[in-house]
Amino acid sequence: MNVDSISAVAWRVMALVRKELLAVLTDPANRLILIVPVLLQSLIFGYVATYDLSNVPYAVLDESRSSTSVRLLQDLDGTGVFRRVATLASEAEIREVVDAEKALMVVRIPPDFERRVLDGDAAPLQLILDGRNSTTAASAGGYVQAVVDRFNADLPGAAGTGAIRVEARAWFNPNLETRWNFMPALVASLSMLQTLLLTALSIAREREQGTFDQLLVTPLSPAEIMVGKAVPPILIGLLQSTLVLLVTRFWFHIPMTGSLATLYVALLAFLVAGVGVGLSISALSANMQQGMLYAFVLLMPMMLLSGLTTPVGNMPEILQIATCVNPLRFGIDMVRRIYLEGAGLRILLPDFLPLLAISAVSLPGAAWLFRNRLV
Repeated sequence: MNVDSISAVAWRVMALVRKELLAVLTDPANRLILIVPVLLQSLIFGYVATYDLSNVPYAVLDESRSSTSVRLLQDLDGTGVFRRVATLASEAEIREVVDAEKALMVVRIPPDFERRVLDGDAAPLQLILDGRNSTTAASAGGYVQAVVDRFNADLPGAAGTGAIRVEARAWFNPNLETRWNFMPALVASLSMLQTLLLTALSIAREREQGTFDQLLVTPLSPAEIMVGKAVPPILIGLLQSTLVLLVTRFWFHIPMTGSLATLYVALLAFLVAGVGVGLSISALSANMQQGMLYAFVLLMPMMLLSGLTTPVGNMPEILQIATCVNPLRFGIDMVRRIYLEGAGLRILLPDFLPLLAISAVSLPGAAWLFRNRLV
C-alpha cells in the first residue's frame, strides 16, 4: 500500500469519526448525559466512599458519676469523632437506643469505676457496639481504645499498667464479621439491579419495536398496562432475593433472626417502589439505548447512597437528605434489621412509609407518562 492509499484510508476513517462525534455531541441530551453524571458521581464518590469516622453517635450509661469518668468522657467527646446523643439512666435503655439505631455504640461505666482506677486495679469499661455496621463499629471500637490508652498513660503511677480495660461486645454480629453486614444487604441490592434494568427497558422496547401504539389502542387502561409491566419484574426480583437469601443462610451460615414472612413483605414493598422508578425511566425513554443509559446513570448513585458499604449517617447532611428518595436505602435497612435483629413490621414502619411514598409518586407518574409522552 502506497502513501496515497494510506492517506485516502486515513481521510475516510477521519470522516467517519467526525460523523460519529457529531451524532453524539450535537444532541443536547447526549451532551448532558456525557458530562453531568461524571461530575455528580465524582462528587458522590468523594464524599460517600469513605470509611473515615467523623460523626459517630454514641450513648453513655455512667453508673459511676465520678470525676474520673467525667474526664474520660470529656476526652472521648473532645476527639471530634464521637457525638453523644443520649445519657442513659438505666441498663434497660441500652437496647432501646441500639435497636432504634440512634447510637452506634454505648459506653457503660460501672459504679466502682473510680475506686478501681485510684486503687490501681483493672477498671472495666464496657463498650456495646451495633454489629449491623460491622466495619464502622470495629473502627469506632479502635478509636475508643486509643482514647483509653492515652487516658491510662496520663494517670499518676498507672502508665503502662492498663488501669482501664475496654471490654467490647457487639450486638447482632458477635465477631464483627463484614460478611454478616454485607450479605443480607445483597438480598435487596442484587435484586434491585435486575429489576430496575428490566423495567427501564420494558416500555422503551415497545417504542423501539413499534408496538407501543398498538398497546395503547387495546382495551387496556394505562393502569392495567402498568400492572402488567410491573408484575413480572417483581416476581423475578423476589426469585433473585430468594437465591441470595439461600446462599447467605446455607452457604455462608449466617443465622437469620427474623421472620421469613416479614422479610418477604418488606421485599415486596421495596421492589414495588423500585419497579415504579424503573417504569418512570422506561416511559421517559425513546428507545432501549436511552432506557439502559438512564438506568445505569441512576444505579451508581443509588448504590452509593444506599448504605450498602458505608453508613448513611457518615455522609454529609445534604447527601443524607438525598437518600430519602432512594428506595434501595430503605430496602437494605429493612433486610438487615429483619435478618440480623429480628425486627417486626411495627419497628420497620419508618422504612415502609418512604417506600410507600415513592411508589405513590412513581407508579401513577409512570402510568400518566405511558399515555401522554410524545413518542
